[in-house]
Amino acid sequence: MSIEVTGISKLYGHQKALNNVSFKVEKPEIVGFLGPNGAGKSTMMKILTTYLSANDGIAKVNGFDVNENTQKVQQSVGYLPEHNPLYLDMFVKEYLSFNAHIYKADKNRVDEVIEITGLTPEAHKKIGQLSKGYRQRVGLANALLHDPDVLILDEPTTGLDPNQLVDIRNLIKTIGKTKTVFLSTHIMQEVEAMCERVIIINKGEIVADKKLKDLRDEKEQTVIVEFDYRVEDTFLLKLPKVKSVVNTYDFVYEITFKTSEDMRSHVFDFAHDNQLKILQLNQKNASLESLFRELTS
Repeated sequence: MSIEVTGISKLYGHQKALNNVSFKVEKPEIVGFLGPNGAGKSTMMKILTTYLSANDGIAKVNGFDVNENTQKVQQSVGYLPEHNPLYLDMFVKEYLSFNAHIYKADKNRVDEVIEITGLTPEAHKKIGQLSKGYRQRVGLANALLHDPDVLILDEPTTGLDPNQLVDIRNLIKTIGKTKTVFLSTHIMQEVEAMCERVIIINKGEIVADKKLKDLRDEKEQTVIVEFDYRVEDTFLLKLPKVKSVVNTYDFVYEITFKTSEDMRSHVFDFAHDNQLKILQLNQKNASLESLFRELTS
């Protein structure tokens, strides 16, 4: 087991940042760790990287306890924090060589990570001259220097432009073929593009732990319909297999059904029977974003 967390709790004074958190991550697996600001994501990652100690519970990385085998855990983990700390006056290759010496990594490893992360064209530039995307690549290269089995990435795509997002996303997916990647992000599209599984945390507690495949296969759908006249929710709730009705604005409604059957025909029949005109009728699949909003609102 690459990451094993059992009953972890963390207090800051009287405030409980993590409350009895438990989960497991296997190798190789890319897992998205999601939650609103202040939910406890960064705290959990800092515990896994031995930067912080928990008040209760056990956390293991590659079988090593984060409290009892700190050095072994650090050797097993590559960490990219949210605010990527870099020496801007150093050259890319100089910076990586400096850190390789600290890690006691093979000198050839510097050239390897430069190639893996696509930094070859920028290797002889100062880090301060690089774009945000290339600085993130330097941070990833540094995290990979000692060839760790586990990568922990805190908001690795924050502030990147669309092209940089695609590049970093593809890089993380490639790394995830052989290593465990545990990453946090606020960008739902990135999770759906990169991750195989998602863990959602809210107010210090795990509220969901699902495979993305299972999320996509759930038998639930949302139909968006716009009528020419306002309809009371109570009438729409009488439709078959309906779960919820939300009047989003004006005469537009989002009707969620607990079924994989296409329910647009039922909505059409409802409009016909009640002498309503339909101005739009679309189907929207339940998404990770809607699950996130439901569990963290």
